[in-house]
Amino acid sequence: MASSLESKPNWHVYVILCSDDSLYTGITTDVARRFNEHASGQGARYFRGRQPRELVYLESGHTRSSAGRREAEIKGMTRVAKTAMIQAAGAVADRLDVSGDGEGRQL
Repeated sequence: MASSLESKPNWHVYVILCSDDSLYTGITTDVARRFNEHASGQGARYFRGRQPRELVYLESGHTRSSAGRREAEIKGMTRVAKTAMIQAAGAVADRLDVSGDGEGRQL
């Protein structure tokens, strides 16, 4: 039996542009918290030696299962396909303050 957290559609799939111009894809229930974890070195090992620069893509309303499937789908895309997806979605920058305090990184 799935937990209520897994079955509720409160998961997000995100793509972060990194300091080395790579694109990192992940999932979370709290985008601001996760971005800050990546920035402070407490997130994925991927961020050792690089920093998250900007949240460039966000999909909301996923269950844990659908978020994981979508993450895998995006990770399997080419850079060109990811860039097209990001451009088609428009700028995330105007819609989300990932600092969580209203004063930090406005992306």
